[in-house]
Amino acid sequence: MADKHSNQTPEMPTSSDHSPLPCPFTKSYPSELNKDDYYYMQLALNEAIEGWKEDEVPIGAIIVIDGKIVAKAHNRRDSLKDPTAHAEMIAITQAASAISDWRLNAATLYVTKEPCPMCAGASIMSRLGRVVFALEDNKMGCLGGATDLNILGGSNHRCEISAGIMREECLQIIQAYFQAKRGAQ
Repeated sequence: MADKHSNQTPEMPTSSDHSPLPCPFTKSYPSELNKDDYYYMQLALNEAIEGWKEDEVPIGAIIVIDGKIVAKAHNRRDSLKDPTAHAEMIAITQAASAISDWRLNAATLYVTKEPCPMCAGASIMSRLGRVVFALEDNKMGCLGGATDLNILGGSNHRCEISAGIMREECLQIIQAYFQAKRGAQ
């Protein structure tokens, strides 16, 4: 993890203007020959790009079980007018529906930014086996950034955590999005 005071994710300015800004990032199409953490994080980043195109904060998530993608999502908070419509929450719901079970022990969540308190809690409560995130969030991240819900005493589940996969690429899209939003005001 990085120092708690460096590279903090900027806050989105509040604005009544929700006109989409052109997204300067393009999707990647990674080879399926090596389905590793990097491969799946590229797909999560593709979801973040979709979020930008819908004028949502560009955070994307993928959930994988036994090498198969069972869920993919991006933030939809503004479009759905739902404060819980974070990429991770949507993906967790999709994955549980796909396997007809709320227990996601065999699943890995790939997400472009460290989960917030709500999403970290949902990751633990859904018993995700593993959470892989690209960019730490020293302000609101709750799997090691600002705090770590994964180490709460008395919890009956802990997720395996991996951080830093494609960190720079995911930092770039978030920073560019907020810069574009601020420039549009």
